[in-house]
Amino acid sequence: METVFWLLEGASSAALPEGGLLFSRGDAADRFFVVLAGRVNLFALTENGDQSIIEVIDAGHSFAEGAIFANGRFPLNGDAAAGTRLLEIPASSFLKRLSERPGLIAKLLASLARWQRRLMSEIADLKGRSPVQRLGSYLLALAGGQEAGAVNVQVTLPLTKSELASRIGITPESFSRAVNRLKPVGVATRGRCFTIADMDALRRFCGTD
Repeated sequence: METVFWLLEGASSAALPEGGLLFSRGDAADRFFVVLAGRVNLFALTENGDQSIIEVIDAGHSFAEGAIFANGRFPLNGDAAAGTRLLEIPASSFLKRLSERPGLIAKLLASLARWQRRLMSEIADLKGRSPVQRLGSYLLALAGGQEAGAVNVQVTLPLTKSELASRIGITPESFSRAVNRLKPVGVATRGRCFTIADMDALRRFCGTD
């Protein structure tokens, strides 16, 4: 813990009751963040100007540190949800501290490499699944480590349905159809709340059993 406080010298907390854009693609990566409360969406813009959510950062997780080790520019746009609270860590002081303890750099780069492998695996998995299987797989992940035979498991979406559609790479229209096509598998919905009647059946349908 002492090392963490030492590394975070100069960090400051920022409350964002209204949320809003944190940075745009191409901006100088002069800081990175830890989400203390709320949520941040990292997104790209399509040719039509629509948002395509690449990653959702929840409370307890850091983001944008990779940019300070790359070309020093943010590769994506960052948007905070209303009520988000962030810890902002200046890149200059953080890098200076790291230079004083080279062993920490290797640990940080290893952590970033694991994140990249997970993201690439997720992208490859999404491309190999239909829209309805993508939604089903997301619900399974949201439900967590349920035991075999679990029934009537309830989950609540942390995103709006339009945000989730963007997150799993489908259109809002496809999302609505996917919700309907999950009904025969035993998935019911009311607003953001989903009930999975049979976890094993959904796993088989999504090819994750």
